[in-house]
Amino acid sequence: RREIVILDMEAGIEHLGRGTARGVDKMIIVVEPGTRSIETASRIKHLAEDIGIKNIAVVGNKIRHNSDKEFLKAHMPDFNFLGFIHYDEKILEADLNNISPLELNTELMEEVGKIAEKIVADKP
Repeated sequence: RREIVILDMEAGIEHLGRGTARGVDKMIIVVEPGTRSIETASRIKHLAEDIGIKNIAVVGNKIRHNSDKEFLKAHMPDFNFLGFIHYDEKILEADLNNISPLELNTELMEEVGKIAEKIVADKP
């Protein structure tokens, strides 16, 4: 069967040690512009490779300025970026008002759509 299942794991590396990521076709690491996030992404990538996951990609999240995007690319040259999602106050407001972000008509939703298209296009 040709299906796609996306599992949203907790932040960090603990789930890799428990083996919950075994059998994964593609791992997507979400990273924010910042040293700790980049270090965690690097640890996740190495642990994923250690358990046999070869197809690893990154999504840059909470991008405020183009300099955030450039920062991530400069500090993560060995990573395959699927795309970048800009920081949007409307997402926080939606959460506070118990509204689905899907109801928002924002540039952010277009960015997420483009990333989703890349994931589907790369399906084994």
